[in-house]
Amino acid sequence: MSQDKSGYPGMAETNPLHNNVYGPPQPAFGMPPPNYSQATGEAYPPAAGYGQPGFTQAGPGFVPGPYPQMPYPQMPYPQGPYPQGPYQEGHTQPGFPGDPSGPAGSPGYHGDGPPSYYDNEEFTNSGFEDKTIRQAFIRKVFMVLTVQLLVTFSFVAVFTFVEDAKTFVRHNPWTYYVSYAVFFVSLIVLSCCGDFRRKHPWNLVALSILTLSLSYMVGMIASFYDTETVIMAVGITAVVCFTVVLFSLQSKYDFTSCRGVLFVCLIVLLLFSFLCIFIRHRILHIVYASLGALLFTCFLAVDTQLLLGNKKLALSPEEYIFAALNLYTDIINIFLYILAIVGRSRE
Repeated sequence: MSQDKSGYPGMAETNPLHNNVYGPPQPAFGMPPPNYSQATGEAYPPAAGYGQPGFTQAGPGFVPGPYPQMPYPQMPYPQGPYPQGPYQEGHTQPGFPGDPSGPAGSPGYHGDGPPSYYDNEEFTNSGFEDKTIRQAFIRKVFMVLTVQLLVTFSFVAVFTFVEDAKTFVRHNPWTYYVSYAVFFVSLIVLSCCGDFRRKHPWNLVALSILTLSLSYMVGMIASFYDTETVIMAVGITAVVCFTVVLFSLQSKYDFTSCRGVLFVCLIVLLLFSFLCIFIRHRILHIVYASLGALLFTCFLAVDTQLLLGNKKLALSPEEYIFAALNLYTDIINIFLYILAIVGRSRE
């Protein structure tokens, strides 16, 4: 048996491409592996260390035996429990075509790309529709309010410039009390019966009755003042109300949050009115009228912002009759208080 250059028996010339720097040279292709049982009695050279951490290096006189098998399973690797290949029917990804649990007709999952923001047409349309409905609601309220004010100030003009009408109301004061009773009943019905004021056309009928009765009372009150006083009061009321409405529509301040405070002030003003009944004093009446005009100017700002829908409190678009009623009574009260201020000041 011949030995090669390395001193191993039964080895032929080794292949330089298969030499291992960490151990003995490997045999060439086609040669059988060495058989350790056929080895001679000569001692093997000490094996070089493999440089692995945690393992003791071979010492002199160590005879390598067959390597132990590792406890890990050998090839081929076992298959896992996951299904191989394409997905089976009924196991599609959620949200994609074929999934019964995904939203039907979803605009973001019908193509290869990601969903687009502008594909959400339902969101954009709903916001646009809400804004359109709110604008139509505001237009309807101001149209109804304009008709009410035209009717009321037409009565004021008749009772101010027509002497026969002025004489009639002065000689028949009972008509004022009848108008007040009709106005009070109509006001209670429209304010407290929500279903009734949203039922067309009965809501318009009740609002018309309220407007006619209040217009008669305002015209009768104006008949006790001279013409110049009434004209001045109408002009001041128009300027004040127009300014307050424009400011309330453009202002970022939320006046609706002050509604509770205004109701408390209204109760105080009501108590002050009882004091003015028993104390007949010109300055006291002017102070009372000034406080009333200021308070209802604040109420006008609050009721105007209730139309917008972007404040703390807002009215439903179905409540256009109630919204017009609030604005109408605010403006009429402002006019009556300003008429009292101007009339008392000119005495």
